[in-house]
Amino acid sequence: MVKIRLKRMGANKKPFYRVVVADSRSPRDGRFIEEVGYYNPLTEPPVIKIDEEKANKWLANGAQPTDTVKALFKKAGIIK
Repeated sequence: MVKIRLKRMGANKKPFYRVVVADSRSPRDGRFIEEVGYYNPLTEPPVIKIDEEKANKWLANGAQPTDTVKALFKKAGIIK
């Protein structure tokens, strides 16, 4: 199963996340198929940058977003 999920980047205590499409069996920070965007929770307000075209393509192909990514998509206006 293909999932759209967060990949943790950044230093200790300074998280930065990439929104990636990955096989559900691969490790969280391991191999992924495609990068769809990023999320930086440390800035004020938090920055959410997602390529809407890529995200919609993967959602149409049956990729399942995690709960956190679903919430980010709603904030970005990709999912109604």
